[in-house]
Amino acid sequence: MIPAAFAPLASHLWQSTLFAAVAGLLTLTLRRNQARVRYWLWIAASYKFLVPFSWLVTLGHQFEWRAAPAIAPHAFSVVTDVVSGPIFLAALPAARPAPDHLPVLLLVIWAVWTCGFLAVAAGWAREWLRIRAIVDAGSPLPLGLPIKVVSTAARLEPGVVGIFRPVLLLPDGIAGRLTPAQLQAIVAHELCHVRRRDNLTAAVHMLVEALFWFYPLLWWLGARMIDERERACDEEVLRLGSEPQVYAESILSVCRFYAESPLRCVSGVTGSDLKKRMQRIMKEHLGAALSARKKILLATAGVVALAVPVLAGVLTAPRLRAQAPAGQSPKAQSLEAMEAAGIKMEFDVASVKPNKSSDLQRYANFPMGGNAWLPTGGLFSTKNIPLVIYIAFAYDLTAQSKLFGLPAWVSNDRFDIEARAQGNPTKDQMRLMVQSLLADRFKLVLHHEARQLPVYALVLSKEGKTGPQLQPHEDDGSCATAAATANKPPAPGTPPPVPLSAPSSTSGLQLPPLVCGSVFGGLPASAPGRVRFGAKGITMPLLARALPGGLDRPVLDRTGLSGNFDFAIEFTPQIDGPLPPGSTPDETGPTFMEALQEQLGLKLESQTGPVDVIVIDHVEQPSPN
Repeated sequence: MIPAAFAPLASHLWQSTLFAAVAGLLTLTLRRNQARVRYWLWIAASYKFLVPFSWLVTLGHQFEWRAAPAIAPHAFSVVTDVVSGPIFLAALPAARPAPDHLPVLLLVIWAVWTCGFLAVAAGWAREWLRIRAIVDAGSPLPLGLPIKVVSTAARLEPGVVGIFRPVLLLPDGIAGRLTPAQLQAIVAHELCHVRRRDNLTAAVHMLVEALFWFYPLLWWLGARMIDERERACDEEVLRLGSEPQVYAESILSVCRFYAESPLRCVSGVTGSDLKKRMQRIMKEHLGAALSARKKILLATAGVVALAVPVLAGVLTAPRLRAQAPAGQSPKAQSLEAMEAAGIKMEFDVASVKPNKSSDLQRYANFPMGGNAWLPTGGLFSTKNIPLVIYIAFAYDLTAQSKLFGLPAWVSNDRFDIEARAQGNPTKDQMRLMVQSLLADRFKLVLHHEARQLPVYALVLSKEGKTGPQLQPHEDDGSCATAAATANKPPAPGTPPPVPLSAPSSTSGLQLPPLVCGSVFGGLPASAPGRVRFGAKGITMPLLARALPGGLDRPVLDRTGLSGNFDFAIEFTPQIDGPLPPGSTPDETGPTFMEALQEQLGLKLESQTGPVDVIVIDHVEQPSPN
């Protein structure tokens, strides 16, 4: 069983190994063709180790696609608790537990890899510095070649040194050991390396070998690359007109008198299997050009290698539905996109404590419901909140969302959480961090599945007509002041203010200067015992999501209305059981269903449809701090 920490590396290695195996099969298919084709196949197999398929999958995630059915959402509504009141903030003393230490095994493996990488890199750096010193100490030779030529006293074979400004290194006295025709063939071989930029490709492979020094396949690939590289240059030299016997004798003479270059990124003349090279050179084996069929084979293999992971990313990308599911806001879509991309974020420190007090007041240092956001400087501070609400916040659930498999204590047991992250994260980023905290401390595991369940369809009571308290939004700038206020975090220990000034809009609605796009509960009602909430500049799907949690099923927008709207609704809540102390029911007020039809001109129709529900697979009491 591979530990989770090593799973991405193991996945990358086996995918790259499979890619190399396919490249190997292609080289066997092309064994009678030109060596340069096989050389580039081995280069592709090497470079694949630098490009995880996950990058291509992520690229595919950027392409969203449409799905026809509209499924009831699993995003948290902008109104969390209309009847009991919104969850507002109260700062708590910061608790900073010591962060967990990395497992010893990870540290040991990291240390071993670092030592191996440094050892390989240091060995190559030492040889490179030695060769550069040899080049710097050499004497220029005026041979009239397109690159600089240097003569050296070192007994190294002729070779090309450098990547961007190559230098041909020739040992002293080589002209006396080779005939002019042999020397010309050796120079032609080296110029072939320059034209093909073989030093650059070899240097990149050396980087791959250093990063994955522990993986023998990479060293085997390096040997195959050198073999095909030298064969490709041999074929080019013969194609340019050199006599096979003269060329073969020149290589044998170099092998007899000079040492091979110690670095692959210094292209010489003596690499690869010498016996096989001589046989191929004497037979003038130049390799056949690719036929049309083999060109199609290579092109198809390349397209498949790139297209499959990208297509996998497209198929797993967040889907754009033909109709935004039950008022999914851009914020919710952003959260879904981050979840689909596998983005994980964590708090730097976090403290979770059970709350056993008899106090029923809940606190959070920002509005946990909806899209309204008060930047907290990375602080997440809550008190006396049931775990089910933390789950609802983390996964952006509505009061209408359906959860299955919840133990009773998840809704009853209350917890205080104090956590901090660096920077000033957004609300969706804070949700991701709470997801990580729930998985770590409560061992929460859940999944989504579609079920056919009863739903409500939100429709117009009268075709083409809305109620007096539901009007198209006019962009008159009345949200600007509230939006600016929302960017300022409140003082510690104080709840965020709900503005109560109520200027009249041109549509006749009496609304505070609310933040556009969010629904606010707790607005001043016309009589005691009633509940009033409203919003400015929201879509109808978002309004459907904002309906109170007393409804027994999800609500889908079927009004057919587009654009943004202002609305306000006031009703007498139906309270089961004993009344809270000091509360007086208003028996004259409308019920929610009556207010929905009279004030907004809407009604709910019972239907059955696919609903995205959440199933809790596992959850347990939190681990100690």
